[in-house]
Amino acid sequence: MAKTIIRVPASSANIGPGFDVLGIGLNLFLILELEVDPLLASTDKFNCSISYEGEGSENVPLTSDRNLITKTALFVLRCNGINQFPKTTKIHVKNPIPLGRGLGSSGAAVVAGVMLANQVGKLGFSKQRCLDYCLMIERHPDNITAAMIGGFTGSYLRKLTDCEVALVHQPLDEMLAPHAPAIQAPLDIGTHVKYNWNPAIKCIAIIPQFEVPTSESRQVLPTEYSRPDVIFNLQRLAVLTTAVGAEKPDPQVIYNSMQDKLHQPYRKVLIPGLTEILSGFTPQSHAGLLGICLSGAGPTILCLATNNFERIADDIIVRFKKEGVTCVWKLLEPAVEGATVENL
Repeated sequence: MAKTIIRVPASSANIGPGFDVLGIGLNLFLILELEVDPLLASTDKFNCSISYEGEGSENVPLTSDRNLITKTALFVLRCNGINQFPKTTKIHVKNPIPLGRGLGSSGAAVVAGVMLANQVGKLGFSKQRCLDYCLMIERHPDNITAAMIGGFTGSYLRKLTDCEVALVHQPLDEMLAPHAPAIQAPLDIGTHVKYNWNPAIKCIAIIPQFEVPTSESRQVLPTEYSRPDVIFNLQRLAVLTTAVGAEKPDPQVIYNSMQDKLHQPYRKVLIPGLTEILSGFTPQSHAGLLGICLSGAGPTILCLATNNFERIADDIIVRFKKEGVTCVWKLLEPAVEGATVENL
């Protein structure tokens, strides 16, 4: 019996001014255990048995054509001439990444699905080629790249040809329809770099106990921005990507560089107390704090800090409590390796 472990980190996107550009892979891992078990009698039409544990497990579909991980894997397999999983495929998922909280849960599932297909289909894809398939399904590269590559990353998508656009901009369910044609992902859809990160900087994730769907958080954003607001973010983005890798991180430089005018001001209507939290927690008010921002689409708050972690987290939790919001918190670090595969 062969067994494989696939680990995919959570991720935090945007990181202040880096809207749809920056991402950090975090050491909170979705773990997928894969076995090809000759004693398994699967009733799934794609020869796959799925089990799942983690937050929201009661709402996670356990059929391979509905579960996001296996649905993604089936799509990649079909693109490469394979219509189902190997007989007696057994998958168990352990997922501690909270769903709908701005920590890249769906991105981790897509990355896990592509890596699952690469493994069971013996496709031999590099991480860069796996990214192409991920970006056919999830068109925002910040979370996907951070989860696949790991560390602190910047990324963008290249301009696609008209033919490539027709391939890429299709819902996953349509691409998995019985008579849908098998299509290869375009090459090198995304480009990324990994920035230096001072290991003394940790990530405090304060996680409110409610969900903000990404689609809803996108709807509150404007369709156009003013030139001053765009320049404001670009200036800070240029500084932040170097400042976090400095030998001695400067709290004031990092804090000011994590300000944003493109998404956080508009998402305050979805997250009670957001404006007050982002403006009220500073290096002056809390020793050790370097910067604070909304994680992804929220509602999680991400703080960069070098010490005083519990005090920072507890005070933000108290502030959220004034809004009637309960939170938990986690102290995390960048997952430098990104997604990994281990064959046992």
